[in-house]
Amino acid sequence: MKIAVSGKGGVGKTTFAALLAKTLAERGFKVLAVDADPDANLGQALGFPDYKSLVPVSDMKDLIDERTDSKGGAMGTFFKLNPTVHDLPDKLSLEHEGVRLMVMGTVQKGGGGCICPASTMLKALMTHLVLLHKDVLILDMEAGLEHLGRGTSRGVDFLVVVVEPGRRSIDTAEHIRQLAKDIGLTRILIVGNKIRSQADRDYLTKALAGFEFLGFMDYDDQIIAADMHAACPAHVAEKAKIAVRDMAQRLVEMATKG
Repeated sequence: MKIAVSGKGGVGKTTFAALLAKTLAERGFKVLAVDADPDANLGQALGFPDYKSLVPVSDMKDLIDERTDSKGGAMGTFFKLNPTVHDLPDKLSLEHEGVRLMVMGTVQKGGGGCICPASTMLKALMTHLVLLHKDVLILDMEAGLEHLGRGTSRGVDFLVVVVEPGRRSIDTAEHIRQLAKDIGLTRILIVGNKIRSQADRDYLTKALAGFEFLGFMDYDDQIIAADMHAACPAHVAEKAKIAVRDMAQRLVEMATKG
């Protein structure tokens, strides 16, 4: 399975991505979790003790120069558009409690976009991960889906959008759906998070009536406490673990049916 997780900042998408990765790993799947959000904190949510030692791929200038055969990415530099990347997931990731973690990073672009060695490297690596890598892939994305393109979107089994009760979160989900449609990503599932009551569920299901819901996670003080102490929510948030376990089972069943 290849699963991209997105949503407005602060809704709990990284927490969900971490819990999902942990749950699938506990079920015996080989899981690669990829932090593709510029505000990278998936390593912390997964409880990696040494997550700060992982350098984003976008910041690995020497590696990018080597693989793209470029010379610092200066204006007018010729470079490879198909760099070799198949060995990088193993080389550039860390493993902890059955989950491997890799950090993609981002490329700062001007108004006209960027076709440069770094962006070419990230695109090639993402294409490999989505289309060719054999492990279960959990992508913690920003709301803009910047790392996914039309060529790679066909390999993504599910785009899970995490929302919370609130108009801004709803608007972001609609925006993500349009971005996903633009690149051919159609299998979109909603996870409602920070649910305090049946009224919250009803609000989300009514506001997002055109979406398919994967499940709901209740508001949980244990998750907030875990974040405050830079701890892994899977170690403390039992209610959330149960909810994500049920959602993981549904994803497996949906993927098996095709």
